[in-house]
Amino acid sequence: MVKPIKIAMLGCGFFAQNHLNAWKTLAPQGAQLMAVCDLNGAKAQAAGATFEAPAFTSVETMLEEAKPDVVDIATRMDSHRDLCAVLAARGIAVIVQKPLAPDWNECIEIADTARRHGTFLAVHENFRFQKPMQRVREIINSGVLGELSWARLSFRTGYNVYANQPYFYDEERLAILDVGIHILDLARVFLGEVSHVSCETQRRNARVKAEDTATMMLRHASGAVSVVECTYESRKQPDYFPQTLVEIEGSLGALVMGPDSRIQVTCNGEVTEETVHEELLAWMEKRWQVVQTSVLNANAHFLSRLQQGNAADTDIIDNLKTFAIVEAAYSAAKSGTACQPPQYRF
Repeated sequence: MVKPIKIAMLGCGFFAQNHLNAWKTLAPQGAQLMAVCDLNGAKAQAAGATFEAPAFTSVETMLEEAKPDVVDIATRMDSHRDLCAVLAARGIAVIVQKPLAPDWNECIEIADTARRHGTFLAVHENFRFQKPMQRVREIINSGVLGELSWARLSFRTGYNVYANQPYFYDEERLAILDVGIHILDLARVFLGEVSHVSCETQRRNARVKAEDTATMMLRHASGAVSVVECTYESRKQPDYFPQTLVEIEGSLGALVMGPDSRIQVTCNGEVTEETVHEELLAWMEKRWQVVQTSVLNANAHFLSRLQQGNAADTDIIDNLKTFAIVEAAYSAAKSGTACQPPQYRF
């Protein structure tokens, strides 16, 4: 028998629609959407009507009336610390959108609160749940590439990300914290933990307050080196947004993942190719499919772990290791020298 998990959605904006559609799709697996909440009453009402759930503008009222097992937070990062504290104090499980917080110190506060209350806290770090990235991980784990030594992970686009998120213009941190964190997480997943980081940032769009471009080099504990690139100011055509391109080299072979999730593997001089196909569900758009599928896969993972009573792969302990690389990248860009990721002792 499927164990039901009562879910409340906190935040009903642009990206939250992917979360809501994913939870609806996962209803047969036990996901029960009990409530939606947003400070903007119109957004809350619209989401409630679309997904057939009571709508709220007050977090406290929502918690008292809906009594959720888990709250999925898809609000801006500067609200995460206070919201996580409220939920942890009530013993409610939390799934919180990335980035976890604006900076390392707030991340630590959230981690300390979750540890003190012993609550489930997962970060919705979803790029590693993209089906093509899961396939890359499978190939690495198979051993056909041998010992990994080098990689390049690239997210370069000129897509107008500001149209749906105009607040990006005024962020103190942008490219690394918004999309770079995803790519840095993939570097960790593929090549292991990071010893130190070098970073150069650029502000190529005069309207943007923070960096819109970052080029980072990571030295991994294994000895491997990876280059992580991200920009919102590329003028290259075709623009493959929102895809991440990947190259990995090892002692036995190499892997290249190009546009449309085409994977080419070279091993012992032999080349094989495959394309990772994903099912396009009714609520998905072709351009956004790789991201929307990753949200569905991430939510399915969280749901399963909640039902089992186990921590998520992207729990607070794991996500702090990725955020530490983000923090090191900003420090390196400021100092002009390679920096070690900060440590957190659990």
